[in-house]
Amino acid sequence: MNQAAGLFKLTENIKEKQKVKTFAITSGKGGVGKTNVVVNLAVAIAATGLKVAVVDADYGLGNIDILLGIDPEFDLTDLFKNNKKIEDIIVEKNGIKIVPAGSGIQSLSQLSDEQEIILHNEMERLKEDNDVLIIDTAAGISDNVISLLLASDEVFLVVSPEPTSIVDAYAVVKVVTELDSFKKFSVIANMVNDANEASELYLKLARATNKFLNKNISTMGYVTKDNNIIRSVRQQVPVILKYPDSECSKDLTRISKKIIKKVNINGKS
Repeated sequence: MNQAAGLFKLTENIKEKQKVKTFAITSGKGGVGKTNVVVNLAVAIAATGLKVAVVDADYGLGNIDILLGIDPEFDLTDLFKNNKKIEDIIVEKNGIKIVPAGSGIQSLSQLSDEQEIILHNEMERLKEDNDVLIIDTAAGISDNVISLLLASDEVFLVVSPEPTSIVDAYAVVKVVTELDSFKKFSVIANMVNDANEASELYLKLARATNKFLNKNISTMGYVTKDNNIIRSVRQQVPVILKYPDSECSKDLTRISKKIIKKVNINGKS
């Protein structure tokens, strides 16, 4: 993890100088609904008047543009190959700024050190005009993912009731904590049946991280399993806009309010 640790040091000095809150939303495994959570939380936060930017950092397999029904002219590939700047590839939709990732581009699956530095520098520029920066990472513990988690103010782990999701989320906490013992983690339980299942899921992970890593993690809340999510994905409209009165939308709104509180505490109005 030398690459990730090096980039962590690169960004620490920059973070001291800015008040924009950067949240990395990640998961140990794929298929837990992470990107859908990202999109809906971003839209909910932006609806309050805060300026929100979302970076689709699932390099080569990005799909935020698909969830939002947009067809971007440029993507992250253009930062590295065509000398584009971050503002050149931004697409605005539903009140948020989106930095799309390429899809099906193998060369983006593992960025070089130079490409990582370019991306981090461009993201710092992105913070100049926004209040909140949300990074939608790929699943897993690759160097690309870990460097983004280290560069964020806080990491939100999206976890589903599947045992493999919990185990893999623990692995993420373990790897990051070895590099930065002070990194803050919070859990978002997704696709759960009710509050009790969400609580059990969180406690399983929290007990493991506390026992074996001496690491305390928090909970941001949960999103209940809801067929309206499937409908909204098919219609390429965030569920929080398409079905605002659905249970999952209410859950997402509650989580967004907690995030907004974190931003406000940091000095934003």
